[in-house]
Amino acid sequence: MKKVIIASDSTTDLTRDLIEKYDIRVLPLSVNLGGNTYLDGVDIDPDAIYEHFDKTGELPKTSAINLAQLYKFFEQCKSEAESIVFMTISADMSSTFNNAHTVALDFDDIYVVDTKNLSTGGGLMVLHAAEMAQKGMSGKEIAEELEKLAPKVDASFVINDLEYLTAGGRVSALKAGAAALLNIKPSIMVRDGKMVIGRKYHGKFRMVVKKYVNDVLENSTDINPKFVFITHSGVDADLLEETYQQLKEKNIFENIFISRAGCTISSHCGPDTLGVLFIRKQDIVLQ
Repeated sequence: MKKVIIASDSTTDLTRDLIEKYDIRVLPLSVNLGGNTYLDGVDIDPDAIYEHFDKTGELPKTSAINLAQLYKFFEQCKSEAESIVFMTISADMSSTFNNAHTVALDFDDIYVVDTKNLSTGGGLMVLHAAEMAQKGMSGKEIAEELEKLAPKVDASFVINDLEYLTAGGRVSALKAGAAALLNIKPSIMVRDGKMVIGRKYHGKFRMVVKKYVNDVLENSTDINPKFVFITHSGVDADLLEETYQQLKEKNIFENIFISRAGCTISSHCGPDTLGVLFIRKQDIVLQ
């Protein structure tokens, strides 16, 4: 029997290679689209969402993992391990954390951690948890370390087009129209579990991404060099390669991963969204 199983919901957007390498268990959220319910990353992907939106103008609704799904999942994991550490998308963005916390009370040694993040912001915490498990740390010890790690996660994205945010009611049509007129590409940051507007860029998306990467990595002495993710919702392959080379040339990180965002992030931001996500050595001060 394993000592600790490291698990998360599907919003952590880890690649299949990383999931297999670290033996991470992933429980998908539900995606409701066109009158049907799918499982995120199992029988629906972002490209299907984009195709449906182009035809109908309808965006999906994502549903938190329910109590029954969580109970079955925890029961299976407990049959294989002494302890479970389960990480969720920010509790401010989904009720998955609260549901998981409630179900975990029926078991011993299940630790539910609110990543206070989304996408590979949470994925970074999963990787660090997996490495701690490999070192023989207990579930309780790992969960305690993750609570300290959460405020150090630097997660942000830059968005080429506000169409999806407007369709989802997160940005007014007036603001979106003004942004398009002025060619503004906003960045979105995650701070204390919430999404906030960061810097606003102007110009073509390719040049905006380059400037954005330079900006987020400006204070490199405060960066934990272990992992960095380039996470995107569907961008040009040349842009991904340019961004990868830009990060590589900075010689900051030991491991650079490229990850495609899943349905949850993609349905909010739409295509042509890209982020660079990593962990800092100190807590990020809210501004």
